[in-house]
Amino acid sequence: MVKLMKKNRKVVEDRQQRILSLVREKEEIRNEELADALGVSLMTVRRDLGLLEQHRLLRRTHGGAISMERAHTTRHISEEAAYCRERISAYAARFLADGDSIFINGSRLALNMLEHAEGKNVKVYTNNGWAIGKRYPKGVSINFTGGEMQGHIMVGEGVVRNLLMMHADKSFLGCAAVYENGEFRYDIWTEISINEIMVSRTTGPLYLLAEHTKLQRQSLTGRSGSGVTYDRPTTLITDSMADPEIVDQLRKNGIEVILVEV
Repeated sequence: MVKLMKKNRKVVEDRQQRILSLVREKEEIRNEELADALGVSLMTVRRDLGLLEQHRLLRRTHGGAISMERAHTTRHISEEAAYCRERISAYAARFLADGDSIFINGSRLALNMLEHAEGKNVKVYTNNGWAIGKRYPKGVSINFTGGEMQGHIMVGEGVVRNLLMMHADKSFLGCAAVYENGEFRYDIWTEISINEIMVSRTTGPLYLLAEHTKLQRQSLTGRSGSGVTYDRPTTLITDSMADPEIVDQLRKNGIEVILVEV
C-alpha cells in the first residue's frame, strides 16, 4: 500500500512538472490543450492548476493558465507597470531615424514603440505575431520572418533561414528578465537563437527594453527559461523605478542603462 501511494504521488508530481514546463514554454495555454498533451481529464488539469497556483508557480485564467512571467508582462500587468512600459516604448522611439531598418523580436514592449514613429520611414523585420493586423503610423512597414507560430511568436527553421537573408541598422529586443550580471532571460528557449541571429545581422546599436519589474537578482529568483549575454555594446532602456543597486551592477558589467523618468 505504501509503495502504491508513493508511486501515485510520483505520477502526480511528474504530471504537474510537465504542466509547468508547457505553461512556461507557451506562456499561455488552455485546459483542453493540457488535457490532450497529458492524456488526462479536464477535471484533473483543473485540480493540478489549482495546486500549482497556490504555490505561485503559475496564474490561472478563464479556461487555462499563464506563466508567472506572462502574468506580469501583458494585459495582466499592473497599471503602474503598464504606465512604465508605455513610457519606455515612447522613449525608445527616439532612437529611430528616418530610413532605418530594424529588428524587433517577440516583445510587445519593443513592438509598441512603433506607435510613436510618426513622420519616420522605418522598415521592420519581426517574428512578433502581435503585429498581425495592427495599424501603425504611415511610413512604418512590417515584414514578417514567417515560421511556426508558438503563442504569439514565430519560431522554427523558417525564421532562421529567412533572417539569414535580412539585415538591419538597429535591433530592439525585449526579454523575460534582466539579471545584474548582464544576462537576459527568455522563457521560450528557441527564441534565443532567433534573437542572436537578429543581433548578428544588425550593423548598428542593440537596445534591450524592460520595465523595472524585470530587473532581478539571480540569487533571489527561481530560475526558469534560458539566459544569454550579448558580445557587443548593449543599451538597456528601463524606467526610473528600477532598483538602483541592480542598475549600478549592470553598468559595472558593461551595460549602458537609460532610466526613463516615470
